[in-house]
Amino acid sequence: MIDLLVEILQMLLATIVDVVPIAGIIFGFQFLVIRKPVPNLRRVIYGFLYVLLGLSLFLLGLEKALFPLGRLMAEQLTNPAFIYGNIEQLAQTIHWSDYYWVYIFAFAIGFSTTIAEPSLIAVAIKAHQVSGGAIGVWGLRIAVAIGVAVGISLGSYRIVTGLPIHYFIIVGYIFVVIQTAYAPKMIIPLAYDSGGVTTSTVTVPLVAALGLGLAETIPGRSVLIDGFGLIAFASLFPIMSVMAYAKISEYRAMKPKEKMKD
Repeated sequence: MIDLLVEILQMLLATIVDVVPIAGIIFGFQFLVIRKPVPNLRRVIYGFLYVLLGLSLFLLGLEKALFPLGRLMAEQLTNPAFIYGNIEQLAQTIHWSDYYWVYIFAFAIGFSTTIAEPSLIAVAIKAHQVSGGAIGVWGLRIAVAIGVAVGISLGSYRIVTGLPIHYFIIVGYIFVVIQTAYAPKMIIPLAYDSGGVTTSTVTVPLVAALGLGLAETIPGRSVLIDGFGLIAFASLFPIMSVMAYAKISEYRAMKPKEKMKD
């Protein structure tokens, strides 16, 4: 119990060190540049205290539960005994298709963590408000989550096969450039931002743990070279999925109009 309290206090101090400079910049500009008092100062101070406490407990929970769990799942799913279920077959050379449970787990964990990502929820709510309801909160969240899920699955396949990451990234951005030329102008900036909001507090620890766990347990893989890179997939593929979602929504909205003209 005492050890847990010590860890909570250490995490709280580390969070204070991270958050105080941000608060210093905000209050510094407010008082020194804008030279106006902060509206509802008491509520703002309470909010910062909630942020410090919430972030501390959240980060401690990630370190204690989610990060080890992601690595443990990667180790278990790539264990030859689990893949074959027969000790006599362990001497066989494992093919990339034998890791299908890894790809399913990567898809599921990518989708679920993105749906729970606080930064994405905030962006989706603001986009819904600014667009006057044209952009749905759940539509955007699901589109981004599907992009992350597909990206993490493909990134896991890359780690299993050992293929160079730059091939995937180059081809991915070629598709992004092509989609940008045809996607609705309103959604393009939001699509590019959606790739950034996925690399936040919930998604990154589990995805990084999965990549490192795969690289450590798959024979012939380098933890440094092959273990990292999944975050790049989690940032790239949501851009494509959001622009595809916008294009599909635009097409569905145009069909009733075309029928009315006929």
